[in-house]
Amino acid sequence: MKRVFPILAVLTAGLLSYALYEALVAAPTEQTMGDVQRIFYYHVPSAWTAFILFFVNFFASVAYLIWRNTKADMVAQVTAEVGVIFCTVVLVTGPIWARPVWGIWWTWDLRLTLTLVLWLIYVSYLVLRRFSSSGQTPLLAAVLAVFGALDVPLVYFSIWFFRTQHPQPVVGGGGSIDPRMLHVLLINWLAFFCFAALVCWSRYRLEVLRREVDETLALEALLEPRAKTSRSRSAG
Repeated sequence: MKRVFPILAVLTAGLLSYALYEALVAAPTEQTMGDVQRIFYYHVPSAWTAFILFFVNFFASVAYLIWRNTKADMVAQVTAEVGVIFCTVVLVTGPIWARPVWGIWWTWDLRLTLTLVLWLIYVSYLVLRRFSSSGQTPLLAAVLAVFGALDVPLVYFSIWFFRTQHPQPVVGGGGSIDPRMLHVLLINWLAFFCFAALVCWSRYRLEVLRREVDETLALEALLEPRAKTSRSRSAG
């Protein structure tokens, strides 16, 4: 598997480069918004990728709650970390697009507000995992993740069932998009998803090593007093 990772990394880098060219050069310019619309090719794929990662986090958290499986817990932690990064990209690129189009950086629109709430939930999840030393931390984090996942469909369907300032969906829900733009959108989503998968894979391997080191240190700390007692008895 170690030999496969560099190959996949090179392929993903090539795909990201191609997607960048398609988004900034090859894609047609939108008539109303102009070049600022090209943020769409990063904003939307980032959101879709974040949603997928949060759903994986949800299923891994449920698996941990049922079976107390350590691997499921690590998958949940890793996908939450990477998901928060992509959700942050969504929250950053959205206002960059909104400023020239809406004339404001931010508005408490339903979808925007729900997305911010989603980000805060998973940031809280990561803070809990980082700073809590309780043995119940994975359990509490799993419960919080299940709760947080409920916000994902609310974010996605908010503009389908409610009037919001956010643009209506252009894929599904009665929306429409130029086929060339759709091609570029899907290419960028594929590139982002492959990149996210590689980061998750690398982060998972690192988490496995970290936990092995922690277990080794804990075992050494447990055995050290016994070793000192044994040496004392031998000296006596």
